[in-house]
Amino acid sequence: MGERVGEIERGREMEVAQVLHMNGGRGEKSYAQNSLVQRKVISITMRIAEEAITNIYCNTFPTSLAIADLGCSSGPNTLYAVSELVKVVDKVRRKLGHQSPEYQVLLNDLPGNDFNAIFKSLAGFQENLKKQMGDGFGPLFFSGVPGSFYGRLFLAKSLHFVHSSYSLMWLSRVPEGLEGNKGNIYMASTSPPSVLKAYYMQFQTDFTLFLKCRSEELVAGGRMVLTILGRRSEDPSSKECCYIWELLAEALNEMVLEGIIEEEKFDSFNIPQYTPSPFEVESQVKKEGSFTIDRLEVSHISWNAYDNEVHQSEAFEDDGYNVARCMRAVAEPLLVSHFGEAIIDEVFSKYGEIVASRMSKEKTEFVNVTVSLTRKG
Repeated sequence: MGERVGEIERGREMEVAQVLHMNGGRGEKSYAQNSLVQRKVISITMRIAEEAITNIYCNTFPTSLAIADLGCSSGPNTLYAVSELVKVVDKVRRKLGHQSPEYQVLLNDLPGNDFNAIFKSLAGFQENLKKQMGDGFGPLFFSGVPGSFYGRLFLAKSLHFVHSSYSLMWLSRVPEGLEGNKGNIYMASTSPPSVLKAYYMQFQTDFTLFLKCRSEELVAGGRMVLTILGRRSEDPSSKECCYIWELLAEALNEMVLEGIIEEEKFDSFNIPQYTPSPFEVESQVKKEGSFTIDRLEVSHISWNAYDNEVHQSEAFEDDGYNVARCMRAVAEPLLVSHFGEAIIDEVFSKYGEIVASRMSKEKTEFVNVTVSLTRKG
């Protein structure tokens, strides 16, 4: 019996790993075209990552520097963080009169990620960076590393720096024990305590495993900066982290009432995500014990990344439309694998209207928890 349960659990993890990826390509619905929120979050938190990588460089002056970006996705953000990190190291080494280290850049995501799009963009990226940085810079060597970061990905003691932004809120699987979560697709104000507990326990298991694996892969004194979609509140079902999914549940519920989606199908769909509070991140790091915390900060960003942007198209002025497109780029593969493709356009059309209505009445923003860690010696 135990073996059978183990097989089922592995199957659920495998299923999430296969379907959890952002929309590939470069089309209108792709993640590449709808990831401005994520880019702005990297910009907001980059000073923390720059401080951390400067710290490890100045402490050890390595001749080669291995940087891993976990949950790199594809599109313009994939190489953005890496380019900012190598630029800051190059600035410091020039100031000190040192020779440039060789950079090994390891880009990780789940196997369903659009790695082909990344590889196609590398030659142009390298060329532009060389022009910007001038002689004596680099070289950079890139590798794609498909696989779940809830397991080992790299050689022991081979990494100097790990960066991850907006990836660690995704769980390795949908938690067990969500049968009582009817009418919801995530934690919500109407979810029973058992559902909130199931989500938190899955987060604890996953995040602990993540820290353990990275502690084996980082050199002593290696640094890690993680930005996770989170919350300020200690209530895991608070509006600030669950509202965006509650509104998607509302759109799906409408389609159940219209007879387009079966109620049973709707009730068996749950999002494999957990948005932790700063306290939960801190306590898990301390409990696992491999890292010291250098910084723990909270920031926020509007749901609509196009706020204050100059647009070429009036379509971008529609807040609900923008947020629905952004969420579609992220959630479509999960929805398609559960409900099929036929309903997707209608789901996001309804969702856009619901989001627009709510955004016109209240302030809506994502909360980000950023933690900067050092691997203990």
